[in-house]
Amino acid sequence: MLTSRERVERALNHQEPDMVPLDLGGSVVTGMQVSSVYLLRQALGLDAPGTPVKVIEPYQMLGEIGMDLLEAVGGDVVPLEWTRTFFGYHRRDWKPWQLHDGTPVLVPGGFNTEPESNGDILQYPEGDKSAPPSGRMPAGGYYFDTIVRQPPIDDDNLRVEDNLEEFGPISDEELAYFERESKRLYEETDKAIFANFGGTGFGDIALVPAPWMKYPKGIRDIEEWYISTVSRRDHVYKIFERQCEIALQNLAKIHQVVGNRVSVVLVTGTDFGAQHGPFISLKTYRELFKPFHKAVNDWIHQHTQWKAMIHSCGSIYRLLPDFIDAGFDVLNPVQTGAAEMDPQRLKDEFGDRIVFWGGGIDTQRTLPFGTPEQVRAEVHERMRIFGPGGGFVFNTIHNVQSRVPPENLVALYEAVKEYRKYPIT
Repeated sequence: MLTSRERVERALNHQEPDMVPLDLGGSVVTGMQVSSVYLLRQALGLDAPGTPVKVIEPYQMLGEIGMDLLEAVGGDVVPLEWTRTFFGYHRRDWKPWQLHDGTPVLVPGGFNTEPESNGDILQYPEGDKSAPPSGRMPAGGYYFDTIVRQPPIDDDNLRVEDNLEEFGPISDEELAYFERESKRLYEETDKAIFANFGGTGFGDIALVPAPWMKYPKGIRDIEEWYISTVSRRDHVYKIFERQCEIALQNLAKIHQVVGNRVSVVLVTGTDFGAQHGPFISLKTYRELFKPFHKAVNDWIHQHTQWKAMIHSCGSIYRLLPDFIDAGFDVLNPVQTGAAEMDPQRLKDEFGDRIVFWGGGIDTQRTLPFGTPEQVRAEVHERMRIFGPGGGFVFNTIHNVQSRVPPENLVALYEAVKEYRKYPIT
């Protein structure tokens, strides 16, 4: 039997391992909302009733996937990410809290646990309540929405530097952490390491408003940013150009300390697809984004053994040839429910050129609203389509959402165990 790391790396090299690798919680786009983590742990008998689960990323309210849970479902991947959350405070100083439905959780010390008079929960950059809030969970909600804090835009005085504040040189503290944590994960587990070093997500709309910054400057409104990719394209290009320079310098420093212990790195989480098609033209992708994707991926391939991943939701079939040409090795989340994203078509046309990391089950419909039998059938179908020849890591289509029926969660991972072994029939 292969180790988890060997299993993942064979799949990444388009070879059939002993079984299809499984990712649960390897990154902020391949995890599970904390209420579903709680339900799954309870269903598997891993915890006594009422045992809280840590919220490791409050923006999406992602739950910690502990090693006991990872082993219980047969997971093969562990995350390597910086210790700060999306709101800028560290994952430490844990304190009890509960969701509106009563799910017991632990949240970091910087998490604001005091609701507003209407029941909303606000989050503050770095947990500092003297700064304007940067996130809001509506009363009765399960997630935070970004609060846009856009200063007035003066086109005559726009500065590239204002949208680069978050992309400075990596600190010695961060480098020391990546070195220490990558060694620990590599030596104490047999899992593949999935890294998210940050800094290479050009125009990632989740990052543009910068919820971790107290007083962000530049273009920070979501709508205004998208307009700017057309109306201020030269300005955005200059931002990306400088961001890329900084990113390549940081990647060189990071590689010096983590080496090739990392199997795959999330290069970008910028979404280019909606449910019914791309929301960016091929021309815009090729002119504005592709040069920088290619620069980063070329550096990775020339200097490391890492595989480069693009996370892009929605219908991106028409962009896939360009993603591949830009040097991406891995596609996530493989949103098969979107237009033109038929699994068999994707496998037939692109399966020898890009690894599908995702596409395992529909988290919009089947997993939350189907029956356990429908869950099992869809897992079997995706294994049968994506598995042959390697090039497939099983993962749900983006994060598992809140309050999924526990019988469906159990059916999901039981089906993965049953159908993941090669040869797949």
